[in-house]
Amino acid sequence: MPLALASSDPPRAPAPRALIDAYLVYLARTGRKSDTRYERAAERFFARWPDPMAWAAEPLEQRRATNPRTRTLVMFLMLHRHLRPGYDYLLDITLLALWRELPASPLQGDLEQFRVASRELGFTSQVSKGAAGLVAARLLIQTGRGLADLTDDDIAAFDAALRERQARTGRGTGHYGRALFSTRSVLYHLGILVRPPTHRARTPAQSYEQRLAGWGVSDQLRATFVAYLERLHATHADSTVSGRATQLAHFGRHLAEVDPGLPSVADLDRQRHIETYLTATANATRQVDGAPISIEERRGRIIAVHCFLNDIGQWGWKQAPDRRLIFPRDTPRRPQPLPRYLPADADRRLSDALSSSHETLAANALLLCRATGLRIGELVDLELDCVHEVPGQGAWLKVPLGKLATERMVPLDDQALAIVDRIVAARSPGRPLPHPRDGRLVDFLLTHHGRRMTDYALRGTLQRAAEAAGLAPVTPHQLRHTYATALINAGVSLQALMALLGHSSAAMSLRYGRLFDATVRADYERALTLAKERLGPVLPDTPTKAPDGDWRELPLIKSRMAGGYCLRTAAQGVCAYTNICEHCPNYRSEPAMLAVLSAQRVDAQALAEDARKRGWDDEATRHTALAERLDALIATTNAA
Repeated sequence: MPLALASSDPPRAPAPRALIDAYLVYLARTGRKSDTRYERAAERFFARWPDPMAWAAEPLEQRRATNPRTRTLVMFLMLHRHLRPGYDYLLDITLLALWRELPASPLQGDLEQFRVASRELGFTSQVSKGAAGLVAARLLIQTGRGLADLTDDDIAAFDAALRERQARTGRGTGHYGRALFSTRSVLYHLGILVRPPTHRARTPAQSYEQRLAGWGVSDQLRATFVAYLERLHATHADSTVSGRATQLAHFGRHLAEVDPGLPSVADLDRQRHIETYLTATANATRQVDGAPISIEERRGRIIAVHCFLNDIGQWGWKQAPDRRLIFPRDTPRRPQPLPRYLPADADRRLSDALSSSHETLAANALLLCRATGLRIGELVDLELDCVHEVPGQGAWLKVPLGKLATERMVPLDDQALAIVDRIVAARSPGRPLPHPRDGRLVDFLLTHHGRRMTDYALRGTLQRAAEAAGLAPVTPHQLRHTYATALINAGVSLQALMALLGHSSAAMSLRYGRLFDATVRADYERALTLAKERLGPVLPDTPTKAPDGDWRELPLIKSRMAGGYCLRTAAQGVCAYTNICEHCPNYRSEPAMLAVLSAQRVDAQALAEDARKRGWDDEATRHTALAERLDALIATTNAA
């Protein structure tokens, strides 16, 4: 049987003779009146089904079994709004004759308006025609209404019919799904639909109760887990709570395996439950390929359990254990890799590939990412009015709330402004779209076919550009690393780098200071010059005099070493390894270094004597010990 109609029942059909006469006029307009077989087929049809909607109630197999001339009649009835055959029939036929029959149909004006609007949004003629034929025409036929009268419920009914067809036949709906999404975009920007375009709704999300039960979490523990997750909704984003649910599900499943009868979270035991879970997490593998899970995933699972136990303990829940069960050392240490920036040559090749890409909007968006150091999430959230002209200070880019929930301003040069201009020229127009954070309607900078560009689409464009440039796969975050590295190489200050990147702590920005690049080398050379100016040459002709003032606060004053100089500054505090090499029993020198050892010994002795005069006992003791150690090293080296 056909699916329920997506609108009110159709008006009573005209008399069969009136419909046949109208059909003959239609045949004459399309050059087929001379073939009397069409008229006889129509007479037989109406003799059996005086009301065409009675035919629509027949089983699908019978509706599909009509002969070609009867199908022509059915097409006429559908295009002239005398028949709503059901989505099961409409989705099972190809409507190949649609565009041939359309000029003589009242649907022509609506479909032409649809195609014009879709081309205004940037859809190609082929995509526009496909969406009109696959979805828009079927919606108009089945609802019996004009384009301007379609509703969100009509779209939902069409989507439900697609899912029913897939379940019934096992045939995919990819082309229909894409056309439906395009149709939603066009109808929204025509002002017809209320809700903005979204991808087809996924299967409704399971409740936390259902998810945890599916993971095998025991009944006696599940209630506590669910209550905790529902409490987190008050202070955490939905995605965060959903991730926490998955992490706790791993823990709950483990508990069900090692101790199915565990009555309550309060009865957890460190050795039996926690330590076995730590081992299981360390040995866990991915379902996709059997590879070990990442360090970040291991950390996430353990930290989630720690937060769960810590939170319910602080909240005073009766299910909380009476003692601490997870400790900092239980969490694997996170690796500290250097930022993966692109070398200069690779950076140029990738920029050239993006500049020549036919994917104008996405390619220029990625160039803007490289020119401003934006995160990918910040890039897709940029608003149309994101460029601000500040008198006397040039153009600035307002970066929206992102990963750290902070806004910032990034200066734009002429090249970056030109990129923004190209993006504005390439973006599609249309109605404002709701912001994913707060739902307010916003004109986004990156809109394609009437909807926001996704990070998935940008990653695809970047991947293709990297291949065209002959590079290994590149991620959007590498563009951010490359931007930061270029700033470091230009000598930008730490405070400026933090502001430009939107870092909340200096530690985040200092990662770029660890790179072996021109900036580190330049800083090294500048500091070495300063050290030589203050301490004298590496092989001084005369002993160094202790400086005036509080030399404990001067950088590098105590930093002469046998092989060179230490560049640690006073701002970094006291070094825990001061002179550790000289005091190490494994330390050895050679005759070529005797002059440096002697100079270092003179420095140490002079500083020790000065420290005693000033009452700095700790400094005097340390430098005296160093001088004695250097005496021994010099003696050993001379003897050798």
